[in-house]
Amino acid sequence: MTTTSETTENGRRLRCALFVDFDNVYIGLQRLDPAAAEAFAAHPGDWLRALEQGSDIDGDFTRRFLVRACYLNPSVFSQFRPNFTRAGFSVVDCPSLTQQGKSSADINLVLDAVDALSAQTRYDEFVILSADADFTPLALRCRAADRRVTIVTAGPAASAYRAVADTVVTADELVELVTPPPAAELVAPATLAPVEGAPAPAAGGTTAEPPAAGAGRGGGRAPASPARKAVLRLVRAAERPLPGDVVAQAAWKADPALRGSGWDSTGDLFAWLARSVPELGTAPQPAPGFVWDPKRFSEADLQPVETVDLPPLQRQVVEVTDIPNLPTERYRVLLTALADDVRTTPFVRPETARRVRDACQAAGEAIGRASVNTVISGVLFAGLDLTTKPSAVELAQTWADNVVGLCRGARMELSPADVAAIRAWVGGGLVPR
Repeated sequence: MTTTSETTENGRRLRCALFVDFDNVYIGLQRLDPAAAEAFAAHPGDWLRALEQGSDIDGDFTRRFLVRACYLNPSVFSQFRPNFTRAGFSVVDCPSLTQQGKSSADINLVLDAVDALSAQTRYDEFVILSADADFTPLALRCRAADRRVTIVTAGPAASAYRAVADTVVTADELVELVTPPPAAELVAPATLAPVEGAPAPAAGGTTAEPPAAGAGRGGGRAPASPARKAVLRLVRAAERPLPGDVVAQAAWKADPALRGSGWDSTGDLFAWLARSVPELGTAPQPAPGFVWDPKRFSEADLQPVETVDLPPLQRQVVEVTDIPNLPTERYRVLLTALADDVRTTPFVRPETARRVRDACQAAGEAIGRASVNTVISGVLFAGLDLTTKPSAVELAQTWADNVVGLCRGARMELSPADVAAIRAWVGGGLVPR
């Protein structure tokens, strides 16, 4: 029986079992980005190759997908079946079994995954493409068997579902994964005209570039030290950029020698991070500085160390749903700015999110792009078409409905008064009573 993952000269290689809940992913992507949904369904081989590369606190690894299973409803999505067959998937037909259109994909996926857990080959990782929280018990079973769990979502997955995974690929990350890069990005950098504000060419005529993720000062991978592992684990799990002192405490706890060695002779925390954990975003100012995961946040998401002081009900909502920790007046500014933008400019999600973030910042409100993206994704998942130029009130009502739905999906017990308070808060005071 195979018991361990492979280790080659090029790093670790994980034996993986991949299970795709096609209907769930495709419908979720359609709400978020129709072009990404079509790319996901038409070219599974492309995003499968992208998923073969991964990284964690121990460094880079590659995935070898020994099991590739796709579960779809043939009555609705049969046209996509050949695409997955051609990409080496075993396609399982899961027709509708109820008048509501519910298919048997969930039970078939779970049965096959449980069989894989007890198979002769030991799969190091189980990769589940679905935002359906019904798979939480399956993920728990995989973790109990000491297997890695990666969840790839195309919608707002419940916090309890995300918490049982070692890695979560969010809906926004999935869109980037399945969408082909613009033609300009495929051109060699040397052939592109210089861009205003870009780094000046280094000696020898090449453009200076930041080190690759995990690269050390000499260009190799940064050592997988205990402190590096602890910092990566902390920052990648954080729901917001973290103050520098919090990160420093985690590093010191993992490697007490850093405290007495002047951060391994680098001088301070941020110099050490630049050398040892270069894939993280950092900002030494304002004091005590901030550290964040650049895949989810940017400098615009930096907020004062003092978090917004929310009432108990609202704080619980933030904790269980991961919606932005914003007071009512900031939600009003965000929703109004979004309504103004989609009314005057065609909706294109990345560009719209950037303009709305800039408008909020110009209005004097510390609202980052991650918060804007969360609200946009929420109203899209709730079924609101932003190309129809909805008003601020319509946006507020849809966003509030989405948040209440997330709370109920997390099994929060809400009284009518609780629902009213949540709607008034996240709706920015715009939702009619």
